Amino acid sequence: MRRREHRRERRAARGGHGSRAYQCSGTVRRGAGSVTGYARHAVWTGAAAVIAAYLLGSLSPALWIARRRGVDIRAVGSGNPGATNVGRALGRQAGLTVLALDGLKGALPTLGGVAAFGATDARTAAMGVAAVAGHVWPIWHGLRGGRGAATGLGALFAVAPGAGGLAALGYAVARRASGRASVGSLVGATLGATALVAWEFVEGRATPRTWMACALLALIVGAHGPNLARLARGEEPRT
Repeated sequence: MRRREHRRERRAARGGHGSRAYQCSGTVRRGAGSVTGYARHAVWTGAAAVIAAYLLGSLSPALWIARRRGVDIRAVGSGNPGATNVGRALGRQAGLTVLALDGLKGALPTLGGVAAFGATDARTAAMGVAAVAGHVWPIWHGLRGGRGAATGLGALFAVAPGAGGLAALGYAVARRASGRASVGSLVGATLGATALVAWEFVEGRATPRTWMACALLALIVGAHGPNLARLARGEEPRT
């Protein structure tokens, strides 16, 4: 009789341990599922944000303002739908307006990324690059856009105000010294990217802002290919 009771107790004990083990494994599976769900949500959220930044960057204030004056800015001057060409064709005030709006195209989506994901998050960096890519290759305007300097400056300001300020200062000094907006844009972009990369190197960490700065510089320099060719020939006009 006692032996039977002992056997029942051992079975019950084994069943209890099995039940607890099953519960623990279920908890682990639920935890893994929640992590996977969070990662999936982060990817989709980031992708949607990057697409939105590109679409916003694709808007062209230069074309809008010029059309209101009855001018096709792509058929005037250098044909570039940017602040410099608008300033030459329509006056300084119109050029400054385009400059400010182009800067906002880079700053606003990137600031949205900073607020949603943080300044050093890869999604924020991708949003800044996407905004500049939209300006250079706008889907709304046949992929024929501007040089990306003002939009890139806005994006850089959003994630690193110090580097953005240095880029703006470099632009102003180089433009005044050379008399050419393209030189100012290239010097400013180089200084801003170099400052941000150097700062993160000194800090001993490389965040997505590092590759964002390098990508912005590559986009801006690449978009200035025609300007570089004219500079090499001594044919770049002064502004």
